Amino acid sequence: MEDDEGKIMADKLRRIMDLKNNIRNVTVVAHVEHGKSTLVDSLMAAASESSSSIKSTGTTLYYEMTDAALKNYKGERQGNEYIINLIDSPGHVDFSSEVNVALRITDGALVVVDCVKGVSVQTETVLRRAFEERVRPVLTVNKMDRCFLELQVDGEEAYQIFSRVIEDANVIMATYTDRLLGDVQFDPEKGNVGFSSGLHGWGFTLKSFANMYARKFCVDENKMMERLWGENYFDSATKKWTSRNTGSPTCKRGFVQFCYEPVKQIIKTCMNGEKEKLWLVLQKIGVTMKSEEKDLTGRALMKRVMQNWLPVSSAVVEMMIFHLPSPATAQKYRVENLYKGPLGDIYANAIRSCDPEGPLMLYVSKMIPTSDKGRFFAFGRVFAGKVSTGLKVRIMGPNYVPGQKGNLYVTSVQRTAIWMGKKHESVEDIPCGNTVSLMGLDQYIKMDATLTNEKEVDAHPIRAMVFSVSPVLRVAVQCKVASDLPKLVEGLKRLAKSDPMVVCSIEESGEHVVSGTGELHLQTCFSTLENEIMGGVEIVKTHPVVAFRETVIGGLDFKDCICSKNMKNLTLQARPLEVELADAIDEGLFGLQTNPKGRSKVIVERFGWDQDLAERIWCFGPDGIGPNILVDKCKGGFQHMGKIKDAIVAGFQLGTESGAMAGERMWGVCFDLHRVAFSVVPKSRMEKQIMKNMQMVLQGSQMAANPRLMEPIYLVEIRAPVDVLHHVYNVIHEKRGQVIQEVLWPDTPLYNIRAYLPVIESFGISGQLTAATSGKATIVCMFDHWEVMPFDPLEAGSRAAQVVADIRRRKGLREMMRNPRVR
Repeated sequence: MEDDEGKIMADKLRRIMDLKNNIRNVTVVAHVEHGKSTLVDSLMAAASESSSSIKSTGTTLYYEMTDAALKNYKGERQGNEYIINLIDSPGHVDFSSEVNVALRITDGALVVVDCVKGVSVQTETVLRRAFEERVRPVLTVNKMDRCFLELQVDGEEAYQIFSRVIEDANVIMATYTDRLLGDVQFDPEKGNVGFSSGLHGWGFTLKSFANMYARKFCVDENKMMERLWGENYFDSATKKWTSRNTGSPTCKRGFVQFCYEPVKQIIKTCMNGEKEKLWLVLQKIGVTMKSEEKDLTGRALMKRVMQNWLPVSSAVVEMMIFHLPSPATAQKYRVENLYKGPLGDIYANAIRSCDPEGPLMLYVSKMIPTSDKGRFFAFGRVFAGKVSTGLKVRIMGPNYVPGQKGNLYVTSVQRTAIWMGKKHESVEDIPCGNTVSLMGLDQYIKMDATLTNEKEVDAHPIRAMVFSVSPVLRVAVQCKVASDLPKLVEGLKRLAKSDPMVVCSIEESGEHVVSGTGELHLQTCFSTLENEIMGGVEIVKTHPVVAFRETVIGGLDFKDCICSKNMKNLTLQARPLEVELADAIDEGLFGLQTNPKGRSKVIVERFGWDQDLAERIWCFGPDGIGPNILVDKCKGGFQHMGKIKDAIVAGFQLGTESGAMAGERMWGVCFDLHRVAFSVVPKSRMEKQIMKNMQMVLQGSQMAANPRLMEPIYLVEIRAPVDVLHHVYNVIHEKRGQVIQEVLWPDTPLYNIRAYLPVIESFGISGQLTAATSGKATIVCMFDHWEVMPFDPLEAGSRAAQVVADIRRRKGLREMMRNPRVR
């Protein structure tokens, strides 16, 4: 019976999927513990879906709107039935990559902010990422119940609290404006701000109350909404509106008198058990209660009354439909961010117009483990065309170059499905504008990919995602029972495939190493690995260690050039790359497929390079996208350069992947190639020899250019009362931290402190702060940037030298680094 109901719902959803104006793709984003998950549960319950944690996996929800609710909707629509493809992203900063994955395949974001805690560091991060993906946000000020049940704040104080939250969010958004998105400022008068209690399942927008009062004041709904926010006051004695508070006890702000106080009164009546009074009030506002609901008392009664009067699903869903774009609208301005090819080709035009009859353009953003051992769903979004069961597709990996065969596969889709919370239902096909789950592609896709029709050989892939976090913590793992090693190897492969921020590698010592974004992220990964992937097999873990990068601060003189052993094959010089350019490359400004001429133009105009030098850039590295550059400065070309260039580039990629000091990836180094002179005898130009030669010369040039370690830096946000601030500062300074901001949180005794903190110093800081402040301070850490470590790694006994020695020992490398001048 349940299967039949699921099939019926899937068929209904599939029918509406053809109505591209009636689709909303939405990510729910928030800082941790701001009530996001309970709010999502309420939305899913209203759509008759089982509430469950859906992480960054989406669920497709069905809503039918009334004519009355849609009477002022001015956008295009096709009937009253809507589907919302909803993705609940994790709130903890360690899982910011999951937010990126979700935002890529959605057009709108529901931003949830705790009305008491206000805008936090993760709120700022997710808003920035939303704008980078051209995703339009709406806001709900959550945990409203705290104002009535816990804090007991009056109406005017509550208004100031809500107003400050909205203003803080708008300050952030003003920093990341985008002309194509238009005006995205949060404004309750416009209806793109909601007020909610996700825990109790009730909420409203000003539109909810404007409907009630418009007829009473003989004004239209929009005019009434304007009066319910800002400097608009109503004097109940004179029955007049005014733009300022007259000071009379009967003169109150419109929001306070007509929104806040009615809610406060009903909650108070429920909690005090004044049922007769309550039934009269509910009768006046048209709320009916079932007989069994009338027997409830206290908080349970209050919750049911508020849900019947102001259901949160109605307010939030209406806000998403009215103020977030459909795929037909959003893809017109998002195509520039999405498609890597020419913006005038048939594929870009199909994405722009959300054309179901155009060529297939489907982006897989995430691989989701299934209950079948070793199998994955490919979860993503159809941007153009239509995907169907049995369709033969071209799979373009993130490193695919049009016209080449690498990172390209052709296969058939085994199954097409709609994801609905914990379950999925098969359908024959899914058109553009919708999210989709596909089976049968897992052996060809590692994490993300672009799919198109088999014969669309001219298609370019959709841009790979750029993550705002980095896997900076590493843990070595091994099986408790040696015979379980094959299970561990297979389990690590599945773990890396299901999480874009997990890197699993094997050191030269033979250790299996898992890298993650933070301690909580690693704990979650290992819990998943042991309990879900490996079926309870126990693993042994080391303490987390920090990942570093290698760079140089010298190498500006030609004397710093390093030659290969025979002093004639290769001559290379390492020098620091401009930090702004390295950051831009690291953030994905160029990617893998940027046209060399277009790339040169950007580097000349934005970073001041000489035109000739910019045109001589061979590649970025490692992986073709890293923040290191190889530049051809040879005077007089080597006659066989075309035959050996690929081998030199491959050696560059290997060298920048594993630096000379500690085998860590390089960051921000420009390598100038001054001389190439190999023997004319072909056997002397073996590809492997050239690659190895290039790698060794590159590492030697690094060591000759004053090498330095770069360490990852956290941005930490600490909240603490004034009486313990000196203890907070002591802990920060002991950890080599640097305070960058100290702000008194309005209307509270709490200070909000932001500081930069080396990740290597962060272990145990939460416990230290708790002990030093008697539990009065709270801390949130998130990766922010890489910074040169202020110690010379070549100076015996320095902190950096000790770090290098520890890394080399852990990796099984020789303890002593080679002298760069010895050949």
